[in-house]
Amino acid sequence: MRTEGRLVGGFGFPLGCVAVVAAALAAKLASAYPGYAVVAVAIAVGAVAVITTPLAAGGAAAVGWAVLSGFVYSRAGDLVFTAATGWVAVILAGAAGFGLAAGTGWRAVRRERPAVAEAVVPTPRKAVESGHRRVASL
Repeated sequence: MRTEGRLVGGFGFPLGCVAVVAAALAAKLASAYPGYAVVAVAIAVGAVAVITTPLAAGGAAAVGWAVLSGFVYSRAGDLVFTAATGWVAVILAGAAGFGLAAGTGWRAVRRERPAVAEAVVPTPRKAVESGHRRVASL
């Protein structure tokens, strides 16, 4: 897998986990509505997907779903499999896909194109005219 311009999965996945948990905590502490936490975690997953590999983005989306399902939709920390958490999984997968596409586009725009070197041929020099004549010595 090519990782040009990306944060490799070994560092991208832990970054995604921290970002997802921080977003869920901040949104949950700020509001009692679970929709705000879903939006915050989706933004975190999309941002991580822009800078990491697809594997790390998928892992961050899975951790985000687990955090939302276990701590936002279920207060006890147990994973809940309902229609609402199914939609959360779809939203997070879409955020990861959008982030990956945006990151690929951004790297394609920023990529340095190889410089095409033109062959530079110097103009020919004028023949050197001797200013003096050699005299044959005897």
